[in-house]
Amino acid sequence: MSKEHISVLLNESIDLLHIKPNGIYVDCTLGRAGHSFEILKKLTTGHLYAIDQDLEAIKNSEEKLRAVSNNFTILEGNFAYLKALLALKKISKVDGILYDLGVSSPQFDIADRGFSYRYDSELDMRMDTNNNVLTAKTVINTYDLKQLTSIFRNYGEENFAFQIAKKIISFRENKPINTTFELVDIIKSALPQKILKQKKHPAKKVFQALRIHVNDELEVLKKSLNQALELLNENGVVVVISFHSLEERIIKDIFKAKTTDEKDKFLAKLPVQGLVTQKEFELLVKKPIKPSNEELNLNRRAHSAKLWAIKKVG
Repeated sequence: MSKEHISVLLNESIDLLHIKPNGIYVDCTLGRAGHSFEILKKLTTGHLYAIDQDLEAIKNSEEKLRAVSNNFTILEGNFAYLKALLALKKISKVDGILYDLGVSSPQFDIADRGFSYRYDSELDMRMDTNNNVLTAKTVINTYDLKQLTSIFRNYGEENFAFQIAKKIISFRENKPINTTFELVDIIKSALPQKILKQKKHPAKKVFQALRIHVNDELEVLKKSLNQALELLNENGVVVVISFHSLEERIIKDIFKAKTTDEKDKFLAKLPVQGLVTQKEFELLVKKPIKPSNEELNLNRRAHSAKLWAIKKVG
């Protein structure tokens, strides 16, 4: 049985959305509906559009949301196509959009999804098992040394990327690598004892890298965030919960581009006041919000979470 998914930074993210009872809101990462549930409770004549590409998540969440109201529509698909999915429902502007970029607990805890290094299962890691044909097993068994090294280094920030990739190439010469535990053992065999003795699981970075690559997560995030900002009504808000530094860089770069102008540094030095350019967006939090100690004690998956928010002001 899978564990209950606990939504990270739930109250903080809902507060930042400043939900209007008659507003239009989008949860780009429905998951187990933790955030969607709280958004829906605040709507009267408004409507929630919730997106997910995981059919299991959709099935489990629909009943939970129906217990609140019928003011929601679940859209099956990848949030890379955010504008297109909403356009099919004749929605061109919204009041708030939320992203929770963490993989939901059931995806980690259900062994046959292949996301976790803690359960022995076939290497899969696909969020969308219907439309995505690329699996982690395909990557591990067919990519060359250079490709594997690049994935582990760039998406997992793994210092021993080359050594791990080399071990994988060597192992698969004799037999295919089919399961999560087989891969974990290979990773461990490539690492020095000082790394193996550390508290963090030795396979964590490689598994993260594979998941990101299989689902093209970083490019998808870039595409979707830019669309989200275009969809906002005046005073609309985009809230994002990130879980690793690669996501953080994308969020920071996009939000910075929308809220700063290089000319402002020059204009601010001039004696004439009021020359700073008017921005279309403003940051709602200058530094990302982190979980409280209380939340960290309740939910170990909250440890790397950071909350970002941007508002359309013009």
